Amino acid sequence: QIEVASLDLDAEAIAPAPGREVGTALFARELRPRLRNTHKGSFGDVAIIGGAPGMVGAALLAARAAAHLGAGRVLVGLLDAAALAVDPLRPELMFRSAEALLTEEATAYAVGPGLGLTDGGLALVEAALGLKRPLVLDADALNIIARYPDLQRTLAARTDPAILTPHPAEAARLLGTSTAAVQADRIAACREIAARLRAHVVLKGSGSIVSNPAGQWWINTTGNPAMATAGMGDVLTGLIVALLAQAWPVQEALLAGVHLHGLGADTRCRELDIRCGLLADEV
Repeated sequence: QIEVASLDLDAEAIAPAPGREVGTALFARELRPRLRNTHKGSFGDVAIIGGAPGMVGAALLAARAAAHLGAGRVLVGLLDAAALAVDPLRPELMFRSAEALLTEEATAYAVGPGLGLTDGGLALVEAALGLKRPLVLDADALNIIARYPDLQRTLAARTDPAILTPHPAEAARLLGTSTAAVQADRIAACREIAARLRAHVVLKGSGSIVSNPAGQWWINTTGNPAMATAGMGDVLTGLIVALLAQAWPVQEALLAGVHLHGLGADTRCRELDIRCGLLADEV
């Protein structure tokens, strides 16, 4: 147990903390009751692009999460042409081809859940980087960007906000290093990606690190080991892009999405009294 004797000194004024813990105070000003005379157009359109053959579920998980967190409409652009054009569990989701969805003017875009490493995926990432909209990049969108320096330069030159959500292996590919090196100094790795690509970044893991392009960083303390299962990152992507669609500032949307993602898992595990077996869709 650590106790701090302040000696009546303002420690923050003397030596400002380089990093902070993620907490609700960081985004509380965005938590306002909805006006009664609103409609679905008041809360934005989310576009989720991904879902290559065999990975359609990733896009659906992200889309469901976005719908649950209050986006007005959720549009899903799948690469798998043979997939059902409806989610039987969430028929509210609206389906398009991935290419068609990039021509619609959604409020915020998320690219990557189940995208796959194909020429088609590359073309979609290239097109998405040119959109004048807030953009969340996840999963294979990050792996594609890591392969092509031209895409990295395009991302860094964007004027609209971008959020990257790598796990340690994806972060290592973006930095051209090893996963072990990323894990050896997670804060430095997250800050380096944010600075290099001029994006807001969450380096996922136990104690997810959040950083902005200016070098500020935060550590998230919600979440638990039951989240170590497929699809959890897709849910996080859906939560973040839903807040962006509702006009949240990019930094607050990222901090809130990361915090709520872990908090939802913690709450569900307490409700079920479980320590493993938690599914992404339950979060």
